[in-house]
Amino acid sequence: MSRALTTRDWDAATYHRVSDIQFGWGLEVLERLQLAGDETVLDAGCGTGRLSTVIEQRLPRGRLIAVDGSPSMVEQARATLDPATRVEVADLSELALGEAVDAVFSNAVLHWIGDHDHLFERLAAALRPGGRLVAQCGGEGNLDGFHEKLDAVAHAPPFDGAFAGWEGPWNFASAEATTKRLLAAGFEQVECWLEPRPVSPAEPEAFLATVCLGHHLERVPEDQRARFVERVASAAAPLELDYVRLNIDARRPRA
Repeated sequence: MSRALTTRDWDAATYHRVSDIQFGWGLEVLERLQLAGDETVLDAGCGTGRLSTVIEQRLPRGRLIAVDGSPSMVEQARATLDPATRVEVADLSELALGEAVDAVFSNAVLHWIGDHDHLFERLAAALRPGGRLVAQCGGEGNLDGFHEKLDAVAHAPPFDGAFAGWEGPWNFASAEATTKRLLAAGFEQVECWLEPRPVSPAEPEAFLATVCLGHHLERVPEDQRARFVERVASAAAPLELDYVRLNIDARRPRA
C-alpha cells in the first residue's frame, strides 16, 4: 500500500459549518488527553482549527502546533487560532517537525493515510520519550452500509466510467492490526478499540459533498457533480451514516 493516499484540498468554509459531528467526537477524544497546561501538543490534522482552539485553551503555559494536509484548512485554522500558534501544511506520512512534542492528538484524520506502519513511525519520532498519542479515526466497518448505496450510484450510468477499478481513498483498520502496528513502531501501553457511532447530519447533501464524497467528486466531470451528490443522497435517504470509530491510546517509552 502506498504511504499516502491522494491528498486533496477541502472546502474549509463548508466543513467548518457542517462538522459538528466530528467536533463532538473530538471533544470526547480530547478528554482522554489529560494535560497539565505546560505541554507542547501536536494537533495532527487540525482541519479548520475548531478543536485546536480548545487545545489552546488547555495550554495556558504550553504550545500548540497545528498541521493539516489541506491548504484551505490551514488557511482557515490560521484565521481561527492565536497568531502565535504554529500552523502549517504538512503530510503526516512524512512528518518532520524539527522539534519534539509531549503529545499528539488526532481526530477523524488517520484513515486518510495509506501506510499506517510508516505513519506511526513518524508520529513516534515526533514525540518526546514518555509522550502520548491519543487519536480517533474511521475503523474497520466504517460506513460499510453507506458505501454499498454509494457504490450502486457510482457504478451505474452515467458515472460508472469514472470509477472503474477504483477502490476508494480510505484505510479503515481493525483494532487488532492497529495495536500490532503501534507496537512495531515502538509504542507501549497501547489500547485500541472500535466504537459504532451512527449519525444523521443536519445538512445531508452539504455534509456528503464535503465530508464523504470529496475524492469521488474529483473523478466526476464538474458539470455532473451536483447530480452525483443528489443521486447518492437520494439512494441513502433517510441519511444515517453508519460510522465506526477506531480509538487509539499509546505512549512512547520513557527510555
